[in-house]
Amino acid sequence: MESLLQQLARFSEVLAVSRTPHVSTWDPATVRRALQWARYLRHVHRRFGRHARIRTALERRLQSQWRQDSGSGPAPDPGLTNFQALGRCDLVLALRLLQNRALREAVWHALLQQVFPGPGVPGADEETLQGRLAHLARRRAAVHVLRLHGYQESPVVQEDALLKTQAELLLGRLRERAGAQAEGPGGLLSGLWERGPQDNFLKVLAAALLLPPPSPRPQEEETGPGTPNTPGEGHHELLRWLLGKADILAAFCRRLPAGVVAGVAGRHPELSRVYLGLLADWGRHLHYDLQRGVWVGAESQAVPWEELYGRFQSLCQAPPPLKDEVRTALESWKAQDGDFEVPGLSIWTDLLLALGTGT
Repeated sequence: MESLLQQLARFSEVLAVSRTPHVSTWDPATVRRALQWARYLRHVHRRFGRHARIRTALERRLQSQWRQDSGSGPAPDPGLTNFQALGRCDLVLALRLLQNRALREAVWHALLQQVFPGPGVPGADEETLQGRLAHLARRRAAVHVLRLHGYQESPVVQEDALLKTQAELLLGRLRERAGAQAEGPGGLLSGLWERGPQDNFLKVLAAALLLPPPSPRPQEEETGPGTPNTPGEGHHELLRWLLGKADILAAFCRRLPAGVVAGVAGRHPELSRVYLGLLADWGRHLHYDLQRGVWVGAESQAVPWEELYGRFQSLCQAPPPLKDEVRTALESWKAQDGDFEVPGLSIWTDLLLALGTGT
C-alpha cells in the first residue's frame, strides 16, 4: 500500500507538470514511461474496482495523502483525488500533453504514435486509449454543440430532437462530475452559463428537467465510493444549482415560454414554489391605470399584465396538484389584499376573474 501511495504521489506530480512549459525538456522516452505509468495505475483501478473494502481503504489513504501534500511541495493534482480517477490516468495525461504547445515537435509525433498506433496494432487493453480518446472527442464535440449551436425556435421544448440530445448529454456530464471535489457539477453548469449563449442554455436546462430520470441500474455485488448510483442524480444536481442561482432562476422563469416553465414546475415542486414567489413579486409591481383601465408597471422591465396572465393560465391548466396550489395561492393573495370582488382594486382579484376561477 505504501509503495502504491508513493507512486500515486509521484504520478500526481507528473500530471501537474504535463500542462506546464516544463514538458519542453521531455524526450520520447519520458513520454513513453509516463504513459506506461498511467496504464499501470489504470490496471490498479480495474483490479480493485470490485473490492469495496480495499477500494474504500485505498481512497481514504489517497485523500489523506493529498491533504498532507497540499501544505508543502507541489500541489496535488485535482484529477487524482479519488479512486475513480485512477481509471482515467492515461486519458488525462494524453490529453494534457496533446494540448500542450510547449511539447517539442519530435516528442509530439512520438506521443501520437503511442496514442494512435494505427489499425492492426494489438493492444493490451480491450478498450484502447485510442478508442477512449475518440469517444471523448465525440463527447466534447457534443458539449461544443451544447454551448454554441443555435437552432430555430420550437413551440414545445421537449419536442426538439437536438435539444433533447443536448439535455441528455448535459445530464450525463453532471452524473460524471457528481463525485468530483474540484470542479463538480456546479462548476460545469456555471461555466456553460458564462460562456453562453444563455438563452439556448436555459432551454437545455428546461429540456433536461423535463426528461424522465433513467431507470435504476442493476445493483452490483460490490460497489465502491466515487461511483454515482442515484438514477436522478443529474436532475438533482441541476435543480440544486439552479435554485441556488437567483438571477439565473429568474431568467429561467422569465425568458422561457409559459408552458415550458409550467411543465418544469409540475415535475419539480421545489421549483414551482419559487416560480410562484416570483410571479407574486412581479404582480405586486403592477398598478392599475384608471384612465386606461389596465394593469401597468412603473418600470419598463416590469412583467406586463398579458404575460403575467399567460403564465398563471399555463399553471392553472397543469395537472393537479400544481393547478390546485396555484388557485389556493391566488385566493390567499386576494384575501390579503382585502378580498375585493370589484375589478381594478387587487391584481389577484382580476387574475382570478380573468382565469374564470373567481368566486
